[in-house]
Amino acid sequence: MSRSVLVTGGNRGIGRAIAEAFVALGDQVAVTSRSGDAPEGAFAVPCEVTDPASVDEAFALVEERQGPVEVLVANAGITRDTLLLRMSDDDWSSVIETNLGGSWRVAKRAAKGMLRLRRGRIVFISSVVGLLGSPGQVNYAASKSGLVGMARSIARELGSRSITANVVAPGFIETDMTAVLPPEQQAAYRQQIPLGRMGSVAEVADAVTWLASERAGYVTGAVIPVDGGLGMGH
Repeated sequence: MSRSVLVTGGNRGIGRAIAEAFVALGDQVAVTSRSGDAPEGAFAVPCEVTDPASVDEAFALVEERQGPVEVLVANAGITRDTLLLRMSDDDWSSVIETNLGGSWRVAKRAAKGMLRLRRGRIVFISSVVGLLGSPGQVNYAASKSGLVGMARSIARELGSRSITANVVAPGFIETDMTAVLPPEQQAAYRQQIPLGRMGSVAEVADAVTWLASERAGYVTGAVIPVDGGLGMGH
């Protein structure tokens, strides 16, 4: 059956690949997008995840068009990378408010409809950085690590209503952002990865669609790494 799916930050990169994968499955897919861009077969809704009113308006649009959100993928995020002693209060708060606070807002709003349906899938897109740490990314790592505790708490709160909450933690993935890195830097990254290569956005999307499927109905509170072994043991 076609489900109502919402992917935040689904207009580019990993989020876009996730949205396209759900479209390919025959689901009704909405993406939040500041640019108004959306993958073919999906529709874009404006949303500022740091603004509760904007989040509520976006969900209202999605619900009007395709019904209550049954699958939420909280993917929207930003970076403000700099070393700890150079990191400003704004560098810290903007990343935490968007990546962690934004994910909390959309999960809270989605849960209302899921509780009425007595079913739902919530998938948070974290990062290997949230588990492994990374110099210059104290704010980003903290925000992505926080998603694990959030997902596991939601899993315990909402599990009795057949609502699952899980985390996918990608490692180095081939995107427009990694494509512009100098070749020597890309080679250095690959040397750290046991599989010796970067991942694809499709491989991340596969993990997400599996967690959202009936086959993963008994999986909740889990962290699924898609990182070529980079963060294993964490």
